[in-house]
Amino acid sequence: MEKKKESFGSKIGFIFAAAGSAVGLGNIWRFPYLAAKYGGGIFLLVYIILAITFGFSLMITEIAIGRKTGKSVIGAYKDVDKRFAFLGPIAAAVPFIITPYYCVIGGWVLKYLCVFCTGAGKSVADEGEFFTGFIGRWYEPALFFVVFAAITALVVILGVQKGIELISKVLMPVLLVLIVGIAIYTMTIPGAISGLKYYVLPNFKGFTLSMFLKTLVAAMGQLFYSMSLAMGIMVTYGSYMRKEDSLEGSVRQIEIFDTAVAILAGMIIVPAVFAFSNGNSDALNAGPSLMFITLPNVFKTMKGGQIVGGLFFFLVALAALTSAISLLETIVSIVCEKLKLSRVLGTIICISFVLVIGMTSVFGYSVWDEVTIFGYQFLDFYDFISNNVMMPIVSLLTCILIGYFAKTKFIEEEVLSGEKKFAAKGLYKVMILAICPLCMLVILISNFFLSL
Repeated sequence: MEKKKESFGSKIGFIFAAAGSAVGLGNIWRFPYLAAKYGGGIFLLVYIILAITFGFSLMITEIAIGRKTGKSVIGAYKDVDKRFAFLGPIAAAVPFIITPYYCVIGGWVLKYLCVFCTGAGKSVADEGEFFTGFIGRWYEPALFFVVFAAITALVVILGVQKGIELISKVLMPVLLVLIVGIAIYTMTIPGAISGLKYYVLPNFKGFTLSMFLKTLVAAMGQLFYSMSLAMGIMVTYGSYMRKEDSLEGSVRQIEIFDTAVAILAGMIIVPAVFAFSNGNSDALNAGPSLMFITLPNVFKTMKGGQIVGGLFFFLVALAALTSAISLLETIVSIVCEKLKLSRVLGTIICISFVLVIGMTSVFGYSVWDEVTIFGYQFLDFYDFISNNVMMPIVSLLTCILIGYFAKTKFIEEEVLSGEKKFAAKGLYKVMILAICPLCMLVILISNFFLSL
């Protein structure tokens, strides 16, 4: 007798779990510095438009595929059209690549959380010596990596309802309260309002057509990173979604939650950094080092910075954990489905894989720091190949599959199975048939030239 497919117990459980997947490290540090780099309010406007059109279309497609087939990403694409069976393994490879290094970064966040919680936050406020020293000692990052991965695995072992849904229902409201609270506090800092204006008001000074195209590409890339698209996650979570729940409404709510968190994160980071750098916008373009080097220096000089810093890294840890859970759940779902394993055994196998591959990222900044792949450190290579190459390819092929082989009616029928009408049907067809594929090609071409 075939084992009954697990499912979320409620619509709100699905929304929180999917939003938890979407809300991750990309929202907390990547979105703010991209917004600051690409014209502030201009980037926000472009991103919001893309989210409600481009992001909506891709997310509803992936969730609908998962719910209609009831399978993990490998089996799902094969069920839609056997000619696209090859797409399943490509999409499945993405979370297998991302999960190990994502858990390594999650370990870094845990380290900083521990430092701030023990009252030693000022010790990390330097020009980067603490951070480089920490990742350069392989045993310490390895320990925090293992702890973070173990917590993630424990939640996945507990299952869809008792693990993922339950933890998401608890953590997502907490995350929202924290980010709103810290954002409000940040606005009280002298000079923060000037930073807020820099962040939300469009800056058209010297903004050329070339700059607009770069902003568009950056916003599209962030959308993938932020909304967990083309990773197999939404297909997997869609397979757990109840038929009677509104698919279109759920996707809109996930989008709102994800975008709101990203914008609020910017309201914490941009005004704070802007205020404590005396309006130096270059301090916002620190990229990944913004969270681990620039922000600790801000907290050091901020009144109550020790507490705010601790709360901030707790917020980041929650965001990292919910995303890591969705990534691990995706690969566990694939392994259990293909090998007919129990959830416990499947999770043990997958987390063992994560620990082994993740160690290459740990060693890549310490004992193997001279070893590179095409000039990239291990973690940077995994990030580039998954985010810049594989994810746009998966989305492009998904659009071709649904738009020109299975036809958009395949998705429309699934949307209508849980509600009376598909309000965005016209928009959806235009996006999947023309605009989304074109956007994917733009991203792929841009990433190719940027990598040269």
